[in-house]
Amino acid sequence: MALAEAACRGRLLLWPRVVLFGDSITEYSFQEHGWGTFLAQRLVRKCDVLNRGFSGYNTRWAKLLLPRLIPAGAGAESIAAVTLFFGANDSALEELNPKQHVPLEEYAANLKSMVQYLGSVGITEDRVILITPPPLQEAAWEQACLAKGDRLNRRNATAGQYAQACVQVARACGTEVLDLWTLMQKDQDFSSYLSDGLHLSAEGNSFVAAQLWARLREKLSALPSLGPYWRDVDHTDPETSLL
Repeated sequence: MALAEAACRGRLLLWPRVVLFGDSITEYSFQEHGWGTFLAQRLVRKCDVLNRGFSGYNTRWAKLLLPRLIPAGAGAESIAAVTLFFGANDSALEELNPKQHVPLEEYAANLKSMVQYLGSVGITEDRVILITPPPLQEAAWEQACLAKGDRLNRRNATAGQYAQACVQVARACGTEVLDLWTLMQKDQDFSSYLSDGLHLSAEGNSFVAAQLWARLREKLSALPSLGPYWRDVDHTDPETSLL
């Protein structure tokens, strides 16, 4: 059978999508042992996991970019879940890092705006997960800043304020939330979760992967594997099985 004829006979195999939207912590998530890599492995043949991380971005810029990433009428119904993972840059100290800093109230408004935009294109709040910034290990991040000739430009307490705002937005909008700032500091030293005081270490990636998967598993558990299991293919008449 010609391939063109087979394409006409068979149903399209359309992969649902999980979109990871965030800053560098999302962009780096597809590195070896990253939390995005973990999700992609768990969802192979069920979902395409798309990395839409933008290093250095804040919610002010992300809000403008989101409609270009997920435009109206462009198959948004096939998106099974979206994560919004911002705040590490928004919470930078204004006096030392004005380019990335976003005031707390605007940060919350931007998150709410993005959730509302997703709803306007058909991605309901039950398919959205907000992720707070992780805690900041100030001593390690200060060393990273000094190596670049800068001063310490973030504070853990400030990151906590943005994390709390993220949690409040999630509650107001009816989305799920993964409060990393709180969970990573609960009854333990969180420094092992961070590679440089800000970004995730291998252990931090494993922590995020486990916490996020616990929230995604139920949402995505009903998705079937795409394509029949190879032992179920009729080798004498594969067209019957595959088309």
